[in-house]
Amino acid sequence: MSSTADHLPVVVIGAGPVGLAAAAHLIERGVEPLVVEQGDAVGAAVSSWGHVRLFSPWRYDVDAAALRLLEPTGWRSPDPDTLPTGAELVADYLTPLAALPQITERLRLGSKVTGITRDGADKTRSLGRDRQPYRVRIVAGGQVQDVLARAVIDTSGTWDHTNPIGTGGLPALGEKENAGYLTGPLPDVLGRDRARFAGTHTLVVGMGHSAANTLLALVELAETAPGTTITWAIRGGSARRLFGGGSDDELPARGLLGSRLKEATESGRITLIKRASIEQISGEGQRVRVTGSTRDEVLDVTVDQVVNATGFRPDLDIVREVRLDLDSAMECPAGLAELIDPNYHSCGTVPAHGEQLLRHPDAGFYIAGMKSYGRAPTFLLATGYEQVRSIAAALAGDTAAAMAVELNLPATGVCSTDVAADGEETSCCGTNETPQLLTIGAPATTGFATGLAHGRSADSA
Repeated sequence: MSSTADHLPVVVIGAGPVGLAAAAHLIERGVEPLVVEQGDAVGAAVSSWGHVRLFSPWRYDVDAAALRLLEPTGWRSPDPDTLPTGAELVADYLTPLAALPQITERLRLGSKVTGITRDGADKTRSLGRDRQPYRVRIVAGGQVQDVLARAVIDTSGTWDHTNPIGTGGLPALGEKENAGYLTGPLPDVLGRDRARFAGTHTLVVGMGHSAANTLLALVELAETAPGTTITWAIRGGSARRLFGGGSDDELPARGLLGSRLKEATESGRITLIKRASIEQISGEGQRVRVTGSTRDEVLDVTVDQVVNATGFRPDLDIVREVRLDLDSAMECPAGLAELIDPNYHSCGTVPAHGEQLLRHPDAGFYIAGMKSYGRAPTFLLATGYEQVRSIAAALAGDTAAAMAVELNLPATGVCSTDVAADGEETSCCGTNETPQLLTIGAPATTGFATGLAHGRSADSA
C-alpha cells in the first residue's frame, strides 16, 4: 500500500485476548491501532463461559507485549502454574490491560464491524487496488460510520457462529424452529443454568472439550439432583480422541478432563450413542424429540434439552469484499491449512507460524486468533499471541522479526494416528475456545489452550 496511508490506524476487530495482544504489539512498535469490539466490555466472548476453567495455566495465557505494558503499572502476573477461569482471565488480565491509557484511548466498545472493503474498489476491481486503504464499516448505537485503515487484523473469533447439529454440516430439520430447546456449547450447569438441568434428561451433541465440560458438569449435578439423566451423541465410532492422553498430556487438566469423562462413560453414568446422524428435531410440549440414525439402528430419543457442542465456524460475511486465499475445506488461510489439519495434528503438534502464512491477496489484511483456524479445532491461545506478534512486526516493516516465529506448545499425549488405529474418524483433540476440567465442588475447566472449534473440530460431534 502507498505510504500515503501510513498515517491511518490498523483496525483490530475484537477485544479478546488475541485482539488486545495485537494492539499491544502494534503500540510497542509505534503503529497506531484502533480496536473495535461489539461487546460492551473487553473479553465479551470469554465472559460468556466465565464459569469454565482453562486447562492451560497462566504462563500460556498472558501475551509478552501486553505484559510489558502492564508491569510498569505495578500489575503482577498471577501464579504461572494456576489455571484461571474465563471470568478470572477477563477480570485479572484483560480488564486491567484495557484500562491502560495506551489501550483505552484506542478502544471502541459496543461497536460492530459489518463490512470491510478497499476504499472505492469492490472485490472485482484490480486497477490501483493495492494503493487504496481499507474502508471498515462500523455500527455503534444505531449510527453507521466508515473508518479508513492502513491494515486490518480480524481477531473476532468464532464464538457467535456454532455449527448446526444436523448431519453433513446442515441444520437438522426443525433445528431452527425448535432453537428454544437447544443451549449454547457451555451452559453453566452447576450455576446460573442449574434449574434448567437438574432432574431432567439432557442430550449433549459433540466430541470436543466443550462437550466434555458439560458432560462432567452434568455428572456432578446428578450426584445431588435425582433424575438428572445424561445422553451423549457423537458422529465417530470411538470417543478415544476426547478421552485423550491421560497422564501423558503436558497440560494435566486437559488429561484429567478426558480421564474423568472416560470413567463416567464406562461406569454408565453417561449413555454414549456412537455414529449418530441427527436428521430432525421436533418439539413435543415441554420436551424435544431427536431422530436420525446410527450405523445399525434408528436414532430416536426424547429429552428435555439439547446442548449443541458441535463446534464453530468462521463468519466470512464481513470480508466478502476482501480478496482472500482460504482453504476450501477448513476456511482458514490456505498456507496454514496443511499445518493445522485436524486429521494429522493435535494442538500440541501445530508448528509455529506467523504473518507469512496468514497473509492474503489483499495486502495488509489478516485473520488471526481462533478465526484463523477456520473449521480446524486445534487452536491454542499462545498460538494467537505469536500470530499477532509476527503480523505487527510485518506492518512495522521488520521483516526479519515477522519471519522469526517460535512457539512452544504442550503435547496432548494422544495423536491422530493412535486414534485412527481404533477405526475412529481422525480429528484433533484440541479445543478452540474452551476446555474444562471438573473438580468436585470447583468450577469446570476449559482450555485456552482453547478449543471451541469448527466444522469437524475439537467440539464437533
